[in-house]
Amino acid sequence: MDDLAPVLTIDGPSGSGKGTISRIVAERLGWHYLDSGALYRVVGYAAGRARADLADRAGLAALALRTDIRFVTDRDAEPRVLVDGVDATDAIRTETAGTAASAIASIPEVRQALLAKQHAFRTPPGLVADGRDMGTVVFPDAPCKVFLTASAAQRAERRHKQLKEKGVSVNLGDLLREILARDARDAERAVAPLKPASDAVLIDTTDVPVARVVESVLALLPDSFRR
Repeated sequence: MDDLAPVLTIDGPSGSGKGTISRIVAERLGWHYLDSGALYRVVGYAAGRARADLADRAGLAALALRTDIRFVTDRDAEPRVLVDGVDATDAIRTETAGTAASAIASIPEVRQALLAKQHAFRTPPGLVADGRDMGTVVFPDAPCKVFLTASAAQRAERRHKQLKEKGVSVNLGDLLREILARDARDAERAVAPLKPASDAVLIDTTDVPVARVVESVLALLPDSFRR
């Protein structure tokens, strides 16, 4: 394990800020970034394009293995997600895609198929891995682990603002109900349930500015991990 690139895992529920915080921290460190949630959204997207049977676990696992997934980041822009060469960034960010991703993530065969893809992101100088089981399942040996939380109400408000900025019309109440339902589903699933790693540092981002959360995360890292 000592020969592997260092990993910082940042887990948490939807809307806790893990995506935003992870991208900024990765940029500050000059490390690679893995949005693991996007991988499950991509499988759902690819399954839809292929008209795959969502009840066919083996078929979905095979689809996950053969689908080419790449993150491309332009300077000062969020990563774009390319699926078999097609930009699917916007398509996989809808609430419908998120719900499908949550359901697909409960399938052991798909999780196993995506494990190798996630491990492949672990290259020098280091990796910031954002997800729900990065510290517990995918990178249990990571030297630094963070688990972000926030109130469900604020997470719904953040998502509502994000979608409105993209021109998507959504109801705040509906978003809150979807977030609560997803929280329950993610926490209660038998495979890799959403929970902090035993050695993770918990940070509540409710009413806390992004910049302050970023500094709190960076302060946890050894000096040797910084530029």
